[in-house]
Amino acid sequence: MSFPLLTATAAVPAIGAIATAAVPAAKRTAAKWLALLFSLATLALAAVVAVRFDPGAKGPFQLTESHAWIKDFGVRYELGVDGIAVALIALTALLVPFVILAGWHDADPMEEPTPNRRWRPTQGFFALILAVEAMVVISFEATDVFLFYIFFEAMLIPMYFLIGGFGDRAGEHGEEQSATQRSYAAVKFLLYNLAGGLIMLAAVIGLYAATAHQLGSGTFSLTEIVQARADGRLELAAGTERLLFLGFFFAFAVKAPLWPLHTWLPNAMGESTAPVAVLITAVVDKVGTFAMLRFCLQLFPEASSWATPVILVLALVSILYGALLAVGQRDIKRLIAYASISHFGFIVMGIFAMTSQGQGGATLYMVNHGISTAALMLVAGFLISRRGSRLIGDYGGVQKVAPVLAGTFLVGGLATLSLPGLAPFVSEFLVLVGTFSRYPAVGVVATVGIVLAALYVLVLYQRTMTGPVKSEVRAMPDLKARELAVVAPLIALLLFLGVYPKPLTDLVNPAVDHTLSVVDRHDPRPDVPVKAEPGTADAEAAK
Repeated sequence: MSFPLLTATAAVPAIGAIATAAVPAAKRTAAKWLALLFSLATLALAAVVAVRFDPGAKGPFQLTESHAWIKDFGVRYELGVDGIAVALIALTALLVPFVILAGWHDADPMEEPTPNRRWRPTQGFFALILAVEAMVVISFEATDVFLFYIFFEAMLIPMYFLIGGFGDRAGEHGEEQSATQRSYAAVKFLLYNLAGGLIMLAAVIGLYAATAHQLGSGTFSLTEIVQARADGRLELAAGTERLLFLGFFFAFAVKAPLWPLHTWLPNAMGESTAPVAVLITAVVDKVGTFAMLRFCLQLFPEASSWATPVILVLALVSILYGALLAVGQRDIKRLIAYASISHFGFIVMGIFAMTSQGQGGATLYMVNHGISTAALMLVAGFLISRRGSRLIGDYGGVQKVAPVLAGTFLVGGLATLSLPGLAPFVSEFLVLVGTFSRYPAVGVVATVGIVLAALYVLVLYQRTMTGPVKSEVRAMPDLKARELAVVAPLIALLLFLGVYPKPLTDLVNPAVDHTLSVVDRHDPRPDVPVKAEPGTADAEAAK
């Protein structure tokens, strides 16, 4: 038996979570270093997965593992990765060490605990981060629908405690957020995502019943179901397929988040610490858009095509609505949250454009958005921790007293607005090209989101970093060594992938082509014929 590499990649952070939680309360520093060590070990395993993965190999999944689990119900422990999953596993494993480093002091005991400023166990904070990482990684690896569903829902539990139990210490007016506000955000996050998960559970059961009826025995295996549909052994009635699709899509749209199911995100990100906010939008939310590609499109190809016009409209609303609300925000973290809603609209639009450029760009967007949002949010977190306020109006002239902080904040902001030369530009350009080639009107309207992004990012920078130095920020220190160790690699990645995205495109394009072949969609042919030289094969074909 070969070494279970995928299992190890998810098991290491899970073991790390248990080990970190077991560290004695007096050994807070040891718990931090232990959590960081396990996150780096996970990153090393993710690197091995990426190296061993062969983008040119045949078959949809590699490094597969398959074992019987609950035989009576056809549930298997089945793992496998394609290029899209490898890219997102690498993103998750890369960001978690930075999240841990950035949150190094976020759960330290407070000097004067009060009902709203209570002691928070450091070990629990870092253990919960590793638990989320483990569940997200195995969600990207699972090729059994039921196995995926379990971890898709289970990750809500540690996230609930991270939001509700370890909220931001900088309140709306520069004071500690009350327990009521944190609890509200955590409960709203949990209820929205649980509602989506329960609807998905009904669809999962319906899918099992359909396979049991037509194949003789029920199965949750994605590979078996897709193959049975290709062979004609499994044919779902149009109405049944559409209902099942809607059950899956609703859960993924909540997680993504897509308008109008997005309202939990600004509350969750606003009340979380900056590292936890990064964990939400750069890691956990990616499971929703990833699942649209892996499960919605491949399990329900006809229903996906049927729902595409409505989904594109929802994506457009998300792009414009998120950007417009970001323009009007007074709170730095809520501005970044609404900007993320706009960006997720671009990702969903690229997925359902049903073109290779659109889906390839959407996958790149998931990775690049994770890096750019992490850079911007973590620098914003460092800024907020110094001033003790999230309000934009409480800042001014920061670039004169903390130029490195201001410079990294600017680069993160420029990446968020997809400036050419930075990684998100490549993905946003591909999404727009892929969408325009099939749905020109949608592509044109979506470009308004780019203009609005420039507006909210540049206005944010102007109001916080330029102008006269406010007395409250006059003594603000610049980034320290630990903070630079968090931000500098992210900035370097944004620059590298902005000028040389080929490693990522080579990785994800075969998986995108496979998904399009399952859905039976092809890139639209150009309206303008290509002129061929006389006597060539192209000229004979044109005749």
